[in-house]
Amino acid sequence: MKTTLLLFLLILAITSFSQNTINKRHNPFAAPPFPNEKVTFQNPIIPGFHSDPSVCRVGDDYYLITSTFEYFPGVPVFHSKDLVNWEQIGYCINRKEQLPQGINIFAATIRHHEGLFYMITTNLKGRSGNFYVTATNPAGPWSDPVFIDVPGIDPDLFWDEDGKSYVISSEFLLYEIDLKNGKLLTEGKKVWYGTGGRYAEGPHIYKKDGFYYLMAAEGGTEEAHSETIARSNNIWGPYTENPANPILTHVTAAAQGFGIGGTGHADIIQAHDNSWWMVFHGYRNISDKVHHILGRETCLAPVVWPKNGWPVINGNGTVTENMTCETLPLKPFPAKPAKTEFDEKTLGLEWNYIQYPVESNISLTERPGFLRLKGAPETISTANTSTFTGRRLTDFYFTATTRLEFNPKKENEEAGMVLVNNGSHFDLLVKQKNGKRVAVVKLQFGRTIYTSKEFALKPGPVDLKITGDKTTFTFWVAQGDNEFKAIETADAKFLATETVGFFTGVYVGLYATGNGEPSKAFADFDWFEYAKK
Repeated sequence: MKTTLLLFLLILAITSFSQNTINKRHNPFAAPPFPNEKVTFQNPIIPGFHSDPSVCRVGDDYYLITSTFEYFPGVPVFHSKDLVNWEQIGYCINRKEQLPQGINIFAATIRHHEGLFYMITTNLKGRSGNFYVTATNPAGPWSDPVFIDVPGIDPDLFWDEDGKSYVISSEFLLYEIDLKNGKLLTEGKKVWYGTGGRYAEGPHIYKKDGFYYLMAAEGGTEEAHSETIARSNNIWGPYTENPANPILTHVTAAAQGFGIGGTGHADIIQAHDNSWWMVFHGYRNISDKVHHILGRETCLAPVVWPKNGWPVINGNGTVTENMTCETLPLKPFPAKPAKTEFDEKTLGLEWNYIQYPVESNISLTERPGFLRLKGAPETISTANTSTFTGRRLTDFYFTATTRLEFNPKKENEEAGMVLVNNGSHFDLLVKQKNGKRVAVVKLQFGRTIYTSKEFALKPGPVDLKITGDKTTFTFWVAQGDNEFKAIETADAKFLATETVGFFTGVYVGLYATGNGEPSKAFADFDWFEYAKK
């Protein structure tokens, strides 16, 4: 009887163990790992166009950078104490002299080694290629570039315990490199071919438990975007793929309703409490689940990385907007003012230009307390230098408002507020028509231009406002004590990445142009306010 009972209990234990083991296996179609728990942080952690994130740690401080493409200054640097809350502290590329041929900055990697920060990336403007810059302070200044003869994009740096340093890019060609001068010390060796997904990008090498882990994004930076990983006991390979690849993807049933698509281009960091985390980008679609307008945004997920094992991201390789996992002790930064008064001699770190600005056309000192813009012949449609400055759109629901003093002398002169993405733009502008000032909305999508009815203006300043309601932009005008009047609406999907192409998100900003001729009229902006609704 006792033998029978013991046998029964043994079978029951084995069955229970087997079932638990099965339940704990990686299942990309499983439910979210933390249901019905208190939200601890929200994705994205850095909203708006902040794609291709890379992160490093120095003590209990964390530093993160993202790609910037045609916008200047380039490669913003963020600081955090908890991996959730981030504050921008500078840029890696903030001098024209660093890249005089112009900028088209792809994904960058940030690393810290022996007291020095390294940022390595690709510039595709003027075929300048891959380079790195260094700094002792991540806020800057950063050095002039050191160019390296490495093919592909999105290079990564790795230092081994023996002091040797290596570089690898999207071609998965590995080189030993002397980082004092950028000289390659070996021929490139193909160490991996990926898992078969298209457009491999953003490779990173990590060393853990005696293994070299090589992680990369595959599948293109759209819906099929995924993160895969392989490992070897020798940096030169051969590398064995993780049988549970991809380790991060939202091309699964589990991720269909999570609100974040295109997850990938990741970097892994071990926190100062020994926990593991992954930063990556993804996008949030507007209502039809096809178009996204804010660009690819930086997100965060917990990682379990057992000894001699593979990293598991958030339990099942999917991530939600509302995260419920345990975090580091949260240390938020004070909120930034919504209103910019233009009282300083320089614009805040949130402001960017398209390519390098013509400094004589943009001034905060010619009329103190105002941002003065002088219209150049170029327009925003050229995607080259124009009289424009703006900030990233970071919210579906927003209000952007400015006060403009502008008295155009010719009908070609215009100034106002604009939404722009990859050369397509929606303008809320002031111009002259038949000797009188009018406000007009102009929607330019490729070669297609729509102009609204004209709104007659009285003498004096004009208040311009653009509001966003996820799928719709509305354009408003007011003067004096009068209430704002809506003069036009536009479908937001016509500024979405799927519509205009390439890799950025919508900017909202201020501009002036002579539409082919220099403008002699000054556009003076008293203030600018951006607020989440």
